[in-house]
Amino acid sequence: MDPSIRTWVEVSRSALVHNARELKRSGNGVRLMAIVKSNAYGHGIKEVVRSVDAEVDWFGVDSLPEAETVRGAGSKKPVLILGYTPKQALARVVRQGFSQVVYDRETVAVLSGHASPRRPAKVHVKIETGTSRQGICPEDLASFIRFIAKQPNVRFEGMSTHYANIEDTNDPTHAMRQLKRFREAVKIASEAGGKKPELLHTACSAAILTYPETHFDIVRAGISLYGLWSSGVTRRAVLDAGKSVRLEPALTWKSVIAQVKKIRKGTPVSYGLTERVTRDAVVAVVPVGYWDGFDRGLSSVGNVLVRGKRAKVLGRICMNMCVVDVTDIRGVKAEDEVVLLGRQGKERISAEELADKLGTINYEVLTRINPTLPRSLTD
Repeated sequence: MDPSIRTWVEVSRSALVHNARELKRSGNGVRLMAIVKSNAYGHGIKEVVRSVDAEVDWFGVDSLPEAETVRGAGSKKPVLILGYTPKQALARVVRQGFSQVVYDRETVAVLSGHASPRRPAKVHVKIETGTSRQGICPEDLASFIRFIAKQPNVRFEGMSTHYANIEDTNDPTHAMRQLKRFREAVKIASEAGGKKPELLHTACSAAILTYPETHFDIVRAGISLYGLWSSGVTRRAVLDAGKSVRLEPALTWKSVIAQVKKIRKGTPVSYGLTERVTRDAVVAVVPVGYWDGFDRGLSSVGNVLVRGKRAKVLGRICMNMCVVDVTDIRGVKAEDEVVLLGRQGKERISAEELADKLGTINYEVLTRINPTLPRSLTD
């Protein structure tokens, strides 16, 4: 690693492979799509692709640049662009053989215009079943499918939906209503197009682990591919069902100590004088701040790990640094390793712990780690 690097992310290859195999098993052997959008949930697209390429069947991304990053990492697996692609960029989608989620005629027509018999445009129709986001409403589906069928060189490759409330509740009512609507939409599409779409997919991480009826032809593994549970509700549901599922967090976020110094009782720390030490203290300056993704909301409440022990964040987190209390940790010196997220010795700081302190979810904690920070694969 470049010796000038002060803050970095380590990603465990073995953990990613383990999680992919667990999810493949939980998906009852159907094809597995690894969702690597948003810099692979903070883990690094190239690092994740190179780790799990042999374990998965598809990759899912949000954007065309992400799809191109997957291909640049050396994978030849099919890639589905789940998000919106601007019309002027659709030629690149066709040229590079990516599949594109669609829900409007304009996108399909432009894709068709760039396609050929040798290089068809591959589309996955997204159905709006109860999330009120991206997708075509079922009442508009039949005419949309007939429109697709008339477009030259457009391949109706897949059909999908996404669940609004499958990981935050034990009540399956809304999810099963969405599943019913999706099945009805598949029937409508099959009748309108003269045949069933090639690939059906609805299951996210939580659905993979808890609702086998959602699996269809492909399951889409997001947060759990990285070793995290979608929610505490999902984890409890899996345990209560007696299922043997073990997820291994793959990411460790590290920095180093830049300076150690002693300050007297009552001395204020950092901007705004929001916290004063209540005893004579030893503090350490860590060169990581909210620019790096170490959220300002962790000011005075967060912890880091130093020499296998917890060190409390003192005062406000700054743009490029923060201060932690190492009074009770013996022998701390400059350039000692600091763990912001992950395990050090017997202690561990989880994404869930940080999310609880920030009033958010583990997804956000991971994806807000600055993508410019270097990622490296371990084991």
